Amino acid sequence: MSDFFYKKLEAYKQAKEFTIFVYSLLNKFPAYEQYAICDQLRRAAVSIPSNIAEGMGRMSVKERIHFLEISYASIMEVICQLDISCSLGYISETELMNAESLAATLTKVMSGLRKSLENKINNVGGEE
Repeated sequence: MSDFFYKKLEAYKQAKEFTIFVYSLLNKFPAYEQYAICDQLRRAAVSIPSNIAEGMGRMSVKERIHFLEISYASIMEVICQLDISCSLGYISETELMNAESLAATLTKVMSGLRKSLENKINNVGGEE
């Protein structure tokens, strides 16, 4: 197995695309938000693919699942912050809807990956 096999995972690819999309939205925010909500959005967004990568680097299947859960929580954090940003007029309703659509697709892919990992545990009768 390649040391960087996570790059081939659809969940990682989509998480990376989602992160880039979020970063593109940040260009629209006012300068005074650069070290407030923008900074928080950057950290939450980049943690999504980062936790997928870190989790896949773990030997324990249970740990891999745990890092997927952290990644999922970061998706929810990003959507919450974008919802607030939309209410503040920093992004449009359409941009929020696009982010939500990307996030929904990503969470489905991540759910599939999680189920695949859970099957490894169930089929082996323990941890991998």
